[in-house]
Amino acid sequence: MNYATIKWYDISNGPGVRVSLYVSGCRNRCKNCFNPETWDFCYGEPFTQDIEEKIIKGLAPDYIKGFTLLGGDPFEPENAQAIAPFIERLRKIYPDKSFWCYTGYDYEADLLTGKKGDIDTVMRILKCLDVLVDGRFVEDLKDLNLLFRGSSNQRIILVQPSLESDEVVLWDEKTIV
Repeated sequence: MNYATIKWYDISNGPGVRVSLYVSGCRNRCKNCFNPETWDFCYGEPFTQDIEEKIIKGLAPDYIKGFTLLGGDPFEPENAQAIAPFIERLRKIYPDKSFWCYTGYDYEADLLTGKKGDIDTVMRILKCLDVLVDGRFVEDLKDLNLLFRGSSNQRIILVQPSLESDEVVLWDEKTIV
Protein backbone atom coordinates (compact mmCIF):
# COMPACT_ATOMS: atom_id res chain seq x y z
CA MET A 1 0.00 0.00 0.00
CA ASN A 2 1.09 3.56 -0.65
CA TYR A 3 0.10 6.63 1.28
CA ALA A 4 -0.27 10.17 -0.03
CA THR A 5 0.45 12.13 3.14
CA ILE A 6 0.23 12.18 6.91
CA LYS A 7 -1.17 15.18 8.73
CA TRP A 8 0.30 15.22 12.21
CA TYR A 9 -1.97 17.96 13.63
CA ASP A 10 -5.26 17.65 11.73
CA ILE A 11 -8.36 19.43 13.08
CA SER A 12 -10.73 18.95 10.14
CA ASN A 13 -11.27 15.17 9.95
CA GLY A 14 -12.77 14.42 13.34
CA PRO A 15 -12.98 16.17 16.70
CA GLY A 16 -9.87 17.51 18.39
CA VAL A 17 -6.30 17.37 17.15
CA ARG A 18 -5.68 14.15 15.26
CA VAL A 19 -3.10 12.29 13.23
CA SER A 20 -4.55 11.58 9.77
CA LEU A 21 -3.26 9.06 7.24
CA TYR A 22 -4.24 9.62 3.62
CA VAL A 23 -3.91 6.33 1.75
CA SER A 24 -3.47 6.13 -2.02
CA GLY A 25 -5.94 4.37 -4.27
CA CYS A 26 -9.64 4.96 -4.91
CA ARG A 27 -11.93 3.58 -7.59
CA ASN A 28 -14.84 5.91 -6.77
CA ARG A 29 -13.27 8.92 -8.50
CA CYS A 30 -15.92 11.35 -7.26
CA LYS A 31 -16.44 14.43 -9.41
CA ASN A 32 -14.55 17.40 -7.88
CA CYS A 33 -12.95 15.25 -5.20
CA PHE A 34 -10.72 17.43 -3.00
CA ASN A 35 -7.90 14.88 -3.28
CA PRO A 36 -7.88 13.43 -6.85
CA GLU A 37 -4.16 12.65 -6.76
CA THR A 38 -4.97 9.92 -4.23
CA TRP A 39 -7.01 7.96 -6.79
CA ASP A 40 -3.78 6.43 -8.10
CA PHE A 41 -2.71 3.39 -6.08
CA CYS A 42 0.95 4.16 -6.92
CA TYR A 43 0.82 7.79 -5.75
CA GLY A 44 2.94 8.81 -2.76
CA GLU A 45 5.28 6.64 -0.75
CA PRO A 46 5.19 3.02 0.44
CA PHE A 47 3.53 2.45 3.80
CA THR A 48 6.40 0.84 5.70
CA GLN A 49 7.08 -0.38 9.22
CA ASP A 50 9.04 2.84 9.78
CA ILE A 51 5.96 4.93 8.87
CA GLU A 52 3.83 2.82 11.20
CA GLU A 53 6.26 3.53 14.06
CA LYS A 54 6.21 7.27 13.30
CA ILE A 55 2.40 7.29 13.44
CA ILE A 56 2.45 5.39 16.74
CA LYS A 57 4.84 7.98 18.21
CA GLY A 58 2.81 10.82 16.69
CA LEU A 59 -0.30 9.63 18.54
CA ALA A 60 1.43 9.55 21.94
CA PRO A 61 0.83 13.12 23.22
CA ASP A 62 -2.29 13.55 25.36
CA TYR A 63 -3.48 16.48 23.24
CA ILE A 64 -3.77 14.16 20.21
CA LYS A 65 -7.36 12.93 20.48
CA GLY A 66 -7.34 10.32 17.78
CA PHE A 67 -6.46 8.84 14.41
CA THR A 68 -8.25 9.31 11.10
CA LEU A 69 -7.96 7.20 7.94
CA LEU A 70 -8.91 8.68 4.61
CA GLY A 71 -7.51 9.03 1.16
CA GLY A 72 -7.99 7.62 -1.43
CA ASP A 73 -10.10 4.94 0.19
CA PRO A 74 -8.95 2.78 3.10
CA PHE A 75 -11.50 0.09 2.18
CA GLU A 76 -10.11 -0.59 -1.28
CA PRO A 77 -9.03 -4.25 -0.99
CA GLU A 78 -5.39 -3.39 -1.68
CA ASN A 79 -5.42 -0.88 1.18
CA ALA A 80 -7.56 -2.84 3.62
CA GLN A 81 -5.02 -5.69 3.70
CA ALA A 82 -2.39 -3.31 5.11
CA ILE A 83 -4.79 -1.22 7.20
CA ALA A 84 -6.40 -4.09 9.15
CA PRO A 85 -3.33 -5.27 11.10
CA PHE A 86 -2.09 -1.71 11.56
CA ILE A 87 -5.34 -0.34 12.99
CA GLU A 88 -5.70 -3.38 15.26
CA ARG A 89 -2.23 -2.62 16.59
CA LEU A 90 -3.07 1.07 17.07
CA ARG A 91 -6.31 0.22 18.89
CA LYS A 92 -4.39 -1.98 21.36
CA ILE A 93 -1.77 0.70 21.99
CA TYR A 94 -4.27 3.58 22.22
CA PRO A 95 -7.60 2.18 23.49
CA ASP A 96 -8.76 5.62 24.70
CA LYS A 97 -8.14 7.56 21.48
CA SER A 98 -10.86 7.86 18.86
CA PHE A 99 -10.56 6.21 15.47
CA TRP A 100 -12.34 7.72 12.46
CA CYS A 101 -12.37 6.55 8.85
CA TYR A 102 -13.70 8.03 5.60
CA THR A 103 -14.89 5.85 2.72
CA GLY A 104 -16.74 6.49 -0.50
CA TYR A 105 -18.47 3.16 -0.08
CA ASP A 106 -21.80 2.53 1.63
CA TYR A 107 -21.64 0.95 5.08
CA GLU A 108 -24.55 -1.49 4.61
CA ALA A 109 -24.55 -2.11 0.86
CA ASP A 110 -20.80 -2.37 0.26
CA LEU A 111 -18.92 -3.01 3.49
CA LEU A 112 -21.22 -5.25 5.54
CA THR A 113 -22.18 -7.43 2.57
CA GLY A 114 -18.64 -8.27 1.51
CA LYS A 115 -19.29 -6.60 -1.83
CA LYS A 116 -16.19 -4.46 -1.23
CA GLY A 117 -13.27 -6.76 -0.58
CA ASP A 118 -12.75 -9.58 1.87
CA ILE A 119 -15.48 -9.40 4.53
CA ASP A 120 -13.16 -10.67 7.29
CA THR A 121 -10.64 -7.92 6.56
CA VAL A 122 -13.38 -5.28 6.36
CA MET A 123 -14.81 -6.42 9.70
CA ARG A 124 -11.37 -6.35 11.33
CA ILE A 125 -11.15 -2.67 10.40
CA LEU A 126 -14.73 -1.83 11.38
CA LYS A 127 -14.29 -3.44 14.81
CA CYS A 128 -11.48 -0.95 15.52
CA LEU A 129 -13.36 2.17 14.42
CA ASP A 130 -15.42 4.53 16.51
CA VAL A 131 -16.76 6.50 13.55
CA LEU A 132 -17.15 5.87 9.83
CA VAL A 133 -18.04 8.62 7.38
CA ASP A 134 -19.52 6.75 4.42
CA GLY A 135 -20.74 7.59 0.95
CA ARG A 136 -19.36 9.13 -2.19
CA PHE A 137 -18.81 12.87 -2.36
CA VAL A 138 -21.62 14.24 -4.55
CA GLU A 139 -20.94 17.69 -5.99
CA ASP A 140 -24.66 18.57 -6.27
CA LEU A 141 -25.08 17.84 -2.54
CA LYS A 142 -21.99 19.76 -1.43
CA ASP A 143 -22.61 21.84 1.69
CA LEU A 144 -19.81 23.83 3.31
CA ASN A 145 -21.83 24.04 6.55
CA LEU A 146 -21.67 20.30 7.19
CA LEU A 147 -19.40 19.15 9.98
CA PHE A 148 -16.75 16.55 9.02
CA ARG A 149 -18.22 15.74 5.59
CA GLY A 150 -18.48 17.32 2.17
CA SER A 151 -21.93 16.41 0.87
CA SER A 152 -25.27 15.83 2.56
CA ASN A 153 -25.59 12.20 1.41
CA GLN A 154 -22.58 11.24 3.51
CA ARG A 155 -23.31 9.83 6.95
CA ILE A 156 -21.31 9.95 10.16
CA ILE A 157 -21.88 6.50 11.66
CA LEU A 158 -21.10 5.35 15.19
CA VAL A 159 -19.60 2.01 14.23
CA GLN A 160 -19.64 -0.02 17.47
CA PRO A 161 -23.29 0.76 18.37
CA SER A 162 -24.22 0.08 14.73
CA LEU A 163 -22.49 -3.30 14.73
CA GLU A 164 -24.07 -4.23 18.08
CA SER A 165 -27.62 -3.23 17.13
CA ASP A 166 -27.45 -4.28 13.45
CA GLU A 167 -28.89 -0.83 12.64
CA VAL A 168 -27.09 2.34 11.63
CA VAL A 169 -26.57 4.66 14.61
CA LEU A 170 -25.61 8.17 13.54
CA TRP A 171 -23.14 10.48 15.28
CA ASP A 172 -24.16 13.98 16.27
CA GLU A 173 -22.24 16.94 17.63
CA LYS A 174 -23.21 16.06 21.21
CA THR A 175 -21.52 12.68 20.98
CA ILE A 176 -17.91 12.75 22.17
CA VAL A 177 -15.90 10.35 20.02
